[in-house]
Amino acid sequence: MDKLIVDAQGKATISNDGATIMKLLEIIHPAAKTLVDIAKSQDAEVGDGTTSVVLLAGEFLKQVKPFVEEGVHPRIIIKAIRKALQLSMDKINSMAVRIEKQSKAEQRTLLEKCAATAMSSKLIHQQKDFFSKIVVEAVLSLDELLPLNMIGIKKVAGGSLEESQLISGVAFKKTFSYAGFEMAPKSYDNCKIALLNIELELKAERDNAEIRVDNVKEYQKIVDAEWQILYNKLAKVHESGANVVLSKLPIGDVATQYFADRDIFCAGRVPDEDLKRTMKACGGAVMTTANDIKANVLGHCKHFEERQVGGDRFNLFQGCPNAKTSTLILRGGAEQFLEETERSLHDAIMIVRRTIKHDSVVAGGGAIEMELSKLLRDYSRTIAGKEQLLIAAIAKGLEIIPRQLCDNAGFDATNILNKLRQKHAQGGQWFGVDITKEDISDNFEQCVWEPSIIKINALTAASEAACMILSVDETIKSPKAGEPPMAGGGMGMGRGMGRPM
Repeated sequence: MDKLIVDAQGKATISNDGATIMKLLEIIHPAAKTLVDIAKSQDAEVGDGTTSVVLLAGEFLKQVKPFVEEGVHPRIIIKAIRKALQLSMDKINSMAVRIEKQSKAEQRTLLEKCAATAMSSKLIHQQKDFFSKIVVEAVLSLDELLPLNMIGIKKVAGGSLEESQLISGVAFKKTFSYAGFEMAPKSYDNCKIALLNIELELKAERDNAEIRVDNVKEYQKIVDAEWQILYNKLAKVHESGANVVLSKLPIGDVATQYFADRDIFCAGRVPDEDLKRTMKACGGAVMTTANDIKANVLGHCKHFEERQVGGDRFNLFQGCPNAKTSTLILRGGAEQFLEETERSLHDAIMIVRRTIKHDSVVAGGGAIEMELSKLLRDYSRTIAGKEQLLIAAIAKGLEIIPRQLCDNAGFDATNILNKLRQKHAQGGQWFGVDITKEDISDNFEQCVWEPSIIKINALTAASEAACMILSVDETIKSPKAGEPPMAGGGMGMGRGMGRPM
């Protein structure tokens, strides 16, 4: 289910992405903070599985808690966790199915399946087929390094989710515009783009500058000189042959009119990331002076147009020569809904990137956890000593993932876990929870797949966090500087018990 979080300013966020929720909760407890950190690291490294990490770490700690209370030394527990982790890693690596380098079409279907799995627990799961195609399309349009910031996501409220579109190239919202922009043409073929970091408007002079003039002519000269500087800049831009001018800084009324008269489209105050993406897609360079604008620093694209999307206008650059970038324009109802859609797509995009880079997958839906749990349980019976109990406890801890999946779907977890244990004991290594049939099924055949790197990263991070918390045996809070030492019974000055300072 999703969580609704309201922060101090009263802004509401609805999300189901573990890392987002944990970032928004202001967690003070030091041990809990480590759990937030591992969720963030999972988000940065893999982009999905943030909830699993926290669940696993919490469950490992819960399972070993009775041992700590009985006086087993934390070092022994940590050693057991490390051992269990090592066994799990080997098992995942041996089980993971490599995806052979197939034809483009097969690879695409496979990536779409992975993207759809990532979206099936999110708000947008009804549209997952529609979005998984878009996401795969977007990621495949990038270059080898798959840089995330080359996929722009723009949100426009209104319309239905199905109206979202993917533009191969750059699109950004129409920026702040001045008088005269309506006269500028709205679409071009084979256009040349000048990217500037120059202000094209008159500035009010500094207040502390003092100019003494003794007649009006002198003053007129000063004013003319100012205009002349601006006109020189504009003429230089026009001479270069550009027909679309984008600038990071404002382009004023005069400039807008000037460009419109000469059939040039211009937009000032373009956000930095959009300008950079335009440069990547269309070539060219961002100029900081008007003097060097030659034809060779201009970007090119086949088609430029300004299009109405919902209540906003978008500038679209399509058919870019180095198009290693794409833009998703999301449509949808409420603001929060759009934000959550963006987060879900971010997870899906990350998954697809990972699957392209590390081409090995395992079955999702708790199948891999059950298999590891069985492996560790079997292993624990072959060793003597305290480790036997500890590794069995960790094996039990791994079952939290399928159990939580059952709870989330509203099934009887105990019943389904018993079936799963039986199947895995008989060698059905890919069996996991099937949410559609309220039963268990072979998730590898059902195409519920996840890149194995997610599982490896999640288990490693969870184990490390558990070990770290276990290795602490005492918390010491240093008193704040300048606080008087607590007097009489440890109570503050006349404050009630338990009211925070």
